[in-house]
Parts: sequence; structure tokens; C-alpha cells
Amino acid sequence: MRPGCASVLRWLLLAQAVAQAVGGRPCNAKDFGHGSQVCACSATYCDTLDPVVLPAPGTYVKYESSKAGKRLERSQGSFRQNAETPDFHLTLNTAQRYQKVKGFGGSVTDSAAINIQSLSKDAQNHLLRSYFSEEGIEYNLVRVPMASTDFSVRLYTYADAVGDFELKHFNLTEEDTQMKIPILQAAQAMAKRPLSLYASPWTSPVWMKTNGAMTGRGTLKGSPGDKYHQAWAKYFIRFLDEYAKYNLTFWAVTAGNEPTAGEIVFYPFQCLGFSPEHQRDFIARDLGPALANSSHRHVRLIILDDQRVMLPYWAQVVLKDPVAAGYISGIGIHWYLDFLAPIDLTLSITHHLFPDYFLLSTEASTGSYFWEPRVVLGDWDRGSKYSHSILTNLNNYVTGWTDWNLALDLEGGPNWSKNYVDSPIIVDSSKDVFYKQPMFYHLGHFSKFIPEGSQRVGLSVSKKCRWCNLEHSAFLRPDGAVVLVVLNRSPADVSFGISDPRVGSIEATAPSDSIQTFLWKQPA
Repeated sequence: MRPGCASVLRWLLLAQAVAQAVGGRPCNAKDFGHGSQVCACSATYCDTLDPVVLPAPGTYVKYESSKAGKRLERSQGSFRQNAETPDFHLTLNTAQRYQKVKGFGGSVTDSAAINIQSLSKDAQNHLLRSYFSEEGIEYNLVRVPMASTDFSVRLYTYADAVGDFELKHFNLTEEDTQMKIPILQAAQAMAKRPLSLYASPWTSPVWMKTNGAMTGRGTLKGSPGDKYHQAWAKYFIRFLDEYAKYNLTFWAVTAGNEPTAGEIVFYPFQCLGFSPEHQRDFIARDLGPALANSSHRHVRLIILDDQRVMLPYWAQVVLKDPVAAGYISGIGIHWYLDFLAPIDLTLSITHHLFPDYFLLSTEASTGSYFWEPRVVLGDWDRGSKYSHSILTNLNNYVTGWTDWNLALDLEGGPNWSKNYVDSPIIVDSSKDVFYKQPMFYHLGHFSKFIPEGSQRVGLSVSKKCRWCNLEHSAFLRPDGAVVLVVLNRSPADVSFGISDPRVGSIEATAPSDSIQTFLWKQPA
């Protein structure tokens, strides 16, 4: 090797070492012509982020993503003292305290697992690290379906043997042991903080159901307290038992995914119908006691797990029964019919009626309406819809937000019912690559910087901005740092100020179609 080549090689090795020490690697941008870009990852390369380090007192760090191409791009600046603040400014008030945050995450469905495992081992590692590690967006919430959903390639439950009330033939399937469980174990191993897993069933075995089918209108046979309801409650316990054998313990279970779907004739995929009265009595007589009398008595129980348009009525029916209420910790909501349900008339009212029960967003996905294209690579607006939903939910007492499938293919599946949707990560297994969508980075503006235990605090607006509509929310982290997220969905840049009376002020600009996360320390 010639001396010149040797020196160049040494320089390249040094540059690589420095890059690894610093941590962050830039987005490998790819434009599919849909308004913004995706970041392409493979077995050999994937963009990464530095671990979060709090800035020095009197300074702040800002992370910015934009339609123009920034992806969690970090910059820093200093607070100003005794400076005039712009007419339009946000003022922090940490004396005003609201709900504590549980976290952010997504769902390990069969389809997500199939797509993740369709990649080479190195690409799989990059994908999971992107979601769960310090060099990624640090998800801490994971929803796990109990058996099959529409995002499966076949219909199954864990107890399909007819009449097996004692569940002697209850068995996990290869979808669990070969797919979901290894992914969950890998995710937990690379996460800095423990993951909070929660499980949701879509349907009971068909022999327990009034219609004898996994799809369509049907509920449990009999009535609460009988052998069918007791067996269905025992099914939850057996699921938790079996996953515990793989060192996977659950933070919570929901009483059932979208119980109103099972009240719809010809519903096209797995469902199990419950009215609020039926769910109340099932919990009071069967599921609640089953959990309380098991080794899983600390697992939280979440009701509804359905559209927020059902609130506050559903909560009033279930939680006003003291026996059922004693077993319940929270209320799960989906986003699909949000346009029918004003947030202040559903979530805020429910919180004020039942302040001791947490609200948690348990499912959302874009591309789900019949008039929409399913997968759109590089669609910035879909990411903005996620952030808008998260901010409005957080500002109305919701404690966390869970995306649907962690990863889907280019079609938005697989899905046995052809109910395809979009996802923050899209996998092209033919090229051994995956694409991180704008949705992924929007989620990261929350999940990476607002850890579990953070508390929403007061944030006042000096005056209404006539030409813009900035959306924002502020939090005090357990380590005492402040996080402020600002979303600009308008096509124009917006100048604004940030004032923290204990630190100083910032003059800032939210570029058009952008999201920013600010982070700073307060005096001890």
C-alpha cells in the first residue's frame, strides 16, 4: 500500500471512530415523490441518534424534523435574560401539574413480526434498535395481541379444542414462540428502560361464541359468572402464564379489542362483542377476580379499547359499579372515529368524572379509510396527523399513545382480510431494506424525550396567533428537565418566543410543516 493510501485509510478509520463515538448517523434519504422523504436502512447502514444528554444550565437543545427534509436534527442555543419576548410567546408554568406520562410505542402483531423477520439479521437489528435503543426513538410501550388479528395470515386462538372449559389444550402458537416472543425479548434487551407490555384479545375461541365464528356479530355464550365467561377469563391468565415462561411479564391487559365491532353484522375480521353493561359484569364476576386471584394480580386492567366516541358513556356504565371499578386501572381509546367525537366532550369530561383512572391511546394507523391509499412512502402529512393526535390527547389528560403495526410491507400487510394500512416503518424484503417514514420521526419527538413518569405542566399562550396554529405541550421530566414539543402544520414559518421564568427566554421559529422538541434544565 502506498503511503498516501495508508494515510487516507487512517483518516477514514479515524473519521469512522469519531462518528461512532459521537453516535448519530444521518438519514439516507430517499424520495418516492410523495412530498417528503423516507430514511432508507439496510443490513449495512441505518441512521441513528445520540443518546439524550441534558444541556448545560442556561442553554437548550432543539431537535427538529420537517417536510423539507430534517429528521430529528439537533442544534443548541442559550436562553436570554431580561430580553423582550415576541408578541406571540409560550410561557411555562411548572406549578400547574396535570397527568403523568406512561409512554409511547407500537404493536408487535403477527404481520409486524413477519416483516421484521423477513429481513437479514443485521437489518432486523437496525430496525429494532431504531425503535427501542438509545440510538433510536426509545419506545417503552408495546401492545401484544393475544392470538390472531386481521394482521395475521390465518385465523386462530390458543384454545380451539371444542368444549375445553378447563383450557387443558391451551397452547401458544408458532406466531408467539417463533416470532413475537423473540422480537419482544430482543427489544427488551436493547432498551435502556424496562418495556411495558400490554395484551389485547380480538376474539375468543369460536366454541365460546354465540355465532360460532371469529368474525361477524357475536358475543360470549351464556351470561357473566357462567362456565363460558369463567373459561374466557381463565384464557387471559393462561396467556400471561405462558409468556411468563419466556421471561416476559405484562404491565396491563385490555378487556378486549374494539368490543363494539362484535355488535356489527358481517364484521369482516376477528371480534368479540360486548356492551358496556356486559363488559362491566364480565369484569366484576369473572375477569377481575381471575386476575386478582392469580400470580398476575399486579397486571393493570384497561376497559373500552375502542373509539373515544363511546366516552364518557362507556366509562359511566362500567366504573359506576364499585365491584367492577375496583379491578380497573384505565381506559383505552382508538383514534379512527375521532372526527365524530370532540376531544373536550369525550376525554376531558371522562378524566374529570373519573380522575383516578388513566386514559391511554391504544391504537392508531393512517391509510385506514376506504378512500385513502394504503402505503404512501414519504407522506409528511401522515406524520403531522400523528403528532396532532398525540398533542391533543396529551393536552386532554391522556397518559400515552400507541401506534398500530411496528412494520408492514409495501402493500400495507400482510392482512388476511385485506384491511391494509400504513406504518411508520415499511419493509421491502426483496431488497433487504426498510424505510423509516415521517410518522416514525414524529413519534420520536415524543417517545425519545418524554420518558415514563414525566408530568404535563402549564403552558400559557400570550395571544392567539391569527395567521398560524402552533400546537404545543410541555412536560417536566423525572430528572427535572423541561421538554416542550411544538408542531407547525401550516405552510408558513412562525416566529414565537418561549419563556421559562426560572431560566430566561428563547426567540424561536417553527418552520412550515415542522415539529420541534426543546429540552433544557431548570435550576435545582
